[in-house]
Amino acid sequence: MGNCLRKAHADDDSDHIVELASGNVQLITTKESWDQKLDQARKESKIVIANFSATWCGPCKVIAPHYCELSVKYPSIMFLLVDVDELADFSTSWDIKATPTFFFLKDGKEVDKLVGANKPELEKKIVVVNDVVPHKQ
Repeated sequence: MGNCLRKAHADDDSDHIVELASGNVQLITTKESWDQKLDQARKESKIVIANFSATWCGPCKVIAPHYCELSVKYPSIMFLLVDVDELADFSTSWDIKATPTFFFLKDGKEVDKLVGANKPELEKKIVVVNDVVPHKQ
C-alpha cells in the first residue's frame, strides 16, 4: 500500500518520477515480504497478481496507473509489485524474460501469466480469475 516512487538518479530529470505502485498495490522489497504476502493470500483465499516490473521500463510506466486502478476495482485480489532490479535473484528464479510480466497465483502456484503491457488482456485475465475464486464477505 502507499506509494513507490521511481528512484531518481543523477542523470534523471526529476519531472520524470513515475508512480509504479499506489492504490492497493503492495511493493515487495524482500523475499520475506513475498512469502508473507503469499501466506496471507492463502489464508484469505485470495488470488495474487504479481507484476514483475522495472522503473526504467517504458511499458511498465504506461501500465502502472492501470494496474493501480485495477487493484482498487478488484479488492478481493492481492496486487503485488516486484522490481526486477531490486530483487534480481528472486526475479531470475521466476524466469522473467521481459517486463512487465504478470503472474496470476492461487495458493502460491501459477495459474496464468501475461507478458507485456497489454491493458485489455490484463483486465480480461483479472475478470476470469476474479469470477473463478469465491469471495469472502
